[in-house]
Amino acid sequence: MADQCLASSRRVAVCEIDIEHPVQEAHHKYFDGYSRVFAVLRFRGVVVGTTWLPTIKGRITLSQLKDCARGASWNIWSHMNTTFAGEWKSTSTLTASVVVCTRDRTDDLAKCLPKLLPYAAQGHEIVVIDSCPSNEDTQQLVAQFPHVRYVREPRPGAGIARNCGLLSATKEVIAFTDDDAQVDAGWLGALLRNFDDPNVALVTGITMPTELETDAQLWFEEMHGFARGFVRKQFEAESINPLSASLVGASVNMAVRRSSLDDVGWFDEALGPGTPCGSGEDHDFFYRVLARGYRVIYDPAALVWHRHRRDWRALQRAIHGYGLGVFAWWTRALVVEKEMTLLKLAPRWFFDWHVRQLGRALLKRPNAEPLDLAWAEFLGALKGPIAYLRSIRKSQSRKRAPLQIPRETLLPVSTAGHKHIGVGTENT
Repeated sequence: MADQCLASSRRVAVCEIDIEHPVQEAHHKYFDGYSRVFAVLRFRGVVVGTTWLPTIKGRITLSQLKDCARGASWNIWSHMNTTFAGEWKSTSTLTASVVVCTRDRTDDLAKCLPKLLPYAAQGHEIVVIDSCPSNEDTQQLVAQFPHVRYVREPRPGAGIARNCGLLSATKEVIAFTDDDAQVDAGWLGALLRNFDDPNVALVTGITMPTELETDAQLWFEEMHGFARGFVRKQFEAESINPLSASLVGASVNMAVRRSSLDDVGWFDEALGPGTPCGSGEDHDFFYRVLARGYRVIYDPAALVWHRHRRDWRALQRAIHGYGLGVFAWWTRALVVEKEMTLLKLAPRWFFDWHVRQLGRALLKRPNAEPLDLAWAEFLGALKGPIAYLRSIRKSQSRKRAPLQIPRETLLPVSTAGHKHIGVGTENT
């Protein structure tokens, strides 16, 4: 499990360690120019822990790796018990639609798509949703991948893009990842095997950083990383307050059962990046999955690698967006879902977390957030309710709800070039 460390201006190497073969790992890993390593510990392909290790002359030692193995022993046992002791075994033959929502990040997408191509060969569907692009770069990139479908969504907003992806997909399970992420080889299979349970409507997985080269990336991983632990977990409304839905995972690594959408609803198009709310479309969706009585699985066998924001200003915007998104989502839950407990919960959380974090930063307490990040999140939380009301008005003024487009208007995959359909442009 991740040890505590303080971010510095020195780069940290990210590496995978197979703890079944510590001698081989110790002798073959060399980290020239790095004083520390963020080690992702894997056992038979599954992430069972992470740790920060100092390097000694550019290497990590066998004794360090043995300590790592001992520290991850409980997670190893849990994984073996779950996978090999017969607690659950998948007989699924499901195929999925893999949806990547992107907006003007063609360089990232160029690294993302090759990792998805093996799934196309296995009968899965790959769809790229190009959200309100400013140029044709993404369309031209996707045209180089004949097994990837391209769909242009002219309106900005993560919720809009995800709904466009749900409409464009043709499979019962729709898996989502982001353009700045790269999926691991066993990612999709690990997500799909959890859908053997008919009560499961949502599955999420673990997300690790691809690099920790800047202070911004270090602070994000330490304070707001996407990992939710190293043991498979099952969530239901009886075991977790749906208003704590952020604990179940993140949209960079998730899969949804299509047939549950009739009960759960689709993504709220007034939430998420690209709207005044900044984020929150995924956690609002997770909340409704739990509140409607469905089961959510978090499975660390489903691994995605994510490139965190490299520069500090982008990190500030992201943290501000997280503060906005939580309180915008809660405003929706109060107004639309009639979650009256939020009248007490939201103010208590604001003072217990945001005010406290800001106070710790002002007083420069040990391990406190940098003041500018604490202030950004504080302001975001303060403005979240107003941001949601503004976003609703804005979304209504430009509304062309993709949910109303009949599925029969969607074209099958063909080699006929570009065709115009209700939700955008399809390229195969």
